[in-house]
Amino acid sequence: MAPYLQNISKYWLFQFLGWMMFAGINIFFAFTYKLFDAQFIGRLGVYVAIGLLMSHFMRMTIKWLKLLQRNINYQLIGFILISIVFATAVGIGETYLSMLARLEYKEEAKWAISQKISSNVFSSFIYLFIWNCIYFIYHYVAESRKNQLDNLKLEALVKSLELKTIKSHINPHFIFNAMNSIRALIDENPNRAREAVTALSNILRSSMSSDQHETITLEQELNIVKDYLALELIRFEDRLHVHYGIEEDTLDHQVPPMMLQTLVENAIKHGIGKTVHKGEISILANEAHGQLVLSVINSGLLEIKQDHEGFGLQSTSNRLQLIFGESASFSIKQLNQDMVEAKVNIPLS
Repeated sequence: MAPYLQNISKYWLFQFLGWMMFAGINIFFAFTYKLFDAQFIGRLGVYVAIGLLMSHFMRMTIKWLKLLQRNINYQLIGFILISIVFATAVGIGETYLSMLARLEYKEEAKWAISQKISSNVFSSFIYLFIWNCIYFIYHYVAESRKNQLDNLKLEALVKSLELKTIKSHINPHFIFNAMNSIRALIDENPNRAREAVTALSNILRSSMSSDQHETITLEQELNIVKDYLALELIRFEDRLHVHYGIEEDTLDHQVPPMMLQTLVENAIKHGIGKTVHKGEISILANEAHGQLVLSVINSGLLEIKQDHEGFGLQSTSNRLQLIFGESASFSIKQLNQDMVEAKVNIPLS
């Protein structure tokens, strides 16, 4: 838009363009039917001037009555009544100005004054009602877009707050379990305890960094998981066997931070940690049907009560819905008599 137009309000720009378009259409038909002459131009100029002035006063009346803030039925009745009132003013004004300026058409000169006014009022009502309809539609669409934008901003704020709440629960939950592992090693093996502290510091560093983003790459998430499992391998020693089945193409895909770590943590807590025998954890990632599929398979039995009450697993489902929408999913099931699978499906954009 040209610089000189930026200082003109959108209303006045549309107001002038609208009446100029009205004049242009009348001139086009006047040329078509060979009615274009000085009298026609004068009469058209009088009508456009009155119409421009009265439509502006009509807008001021609409704003003064706060008509656009009323219910739809009240608005409809109000627009009709206002159109009638101002059409009457335009019709009377056009009639007398045309008479004074001697711009009447030949057939009009024979009419009675009441007939002239009635004809002009009727045509003015049609034009002003159309003006009101355009004015109403414009403000209705603008208000709808504003409300839609406000709703989107509100939804984004709610999602942001929910994600922050979820993260604030995940990190203390993880730290509590990790500190328990270290505490168990302090008296038994101080050297391994120091190694555990080093591993924990790496995990916390990664965790603090990941909290700044809603998603991170699967490769970054796997680094956190490997640090966590390095700490747990110190604790469980030969009782824990870890297997990775990660397809190379999946490493750049986005996942929620600490999500996979939470699933592994639950596999340790409810699976490996509750058996005196050797256990294993398999961490798998592949692409299937336009989705990233992450699986954590561990030795153990699925305990429904604990799994549904644990905040970590609940938050996994909530975060997937918040970030990726309804097409993302989380499930956990008993694969066979001694293996449990937690699976996450994330749509690929």
